[in-house]
Amino acid sequence: MLNEKMKEEENPVLEIITNSLADGKAENVVVIDLKGKTSIANEMVVASGNSDRHVISLAQRIQENLKAAGYKSVSEGEAKGDWVLIDAYDVIVHLFRPEVREFYNLEKMWQSAANLRKE
Repeated sequence: MLNEKMKEEENPVLEIITNSLADGKAENVVVIDLKGKTSIANEMVVASGNSDRHVISLAQRIQENLKAAGYKSVSEGEAKGDWVLIDAYDVIVHLFRPEVREFYNLEKMWQSAANLRKE
């Protein structure tokens, strides 16, 4: 769980995303701090679902909660459910089935450029 200081530092979009993932029982949620490292986003969230249906469900939950709070997002990959990308502008979300996540290993790719934080 996030401690109070971490919550205060987060942006509301990130908080909605991490809460949605927790509520949806996402696995191995990692937040990568990209501030000052790239212009694509402030944070990147990588998480796993235990099946293609779980990945799709997590993606839908995130997008519904963002929309309900007045935030926009775009996504791709829901048709197959192996890997869903959600661009919430300040936050990029990658949702994977475990074996697909292991293959692409985004955490390792970004590890040298950013600080990882396990949720």
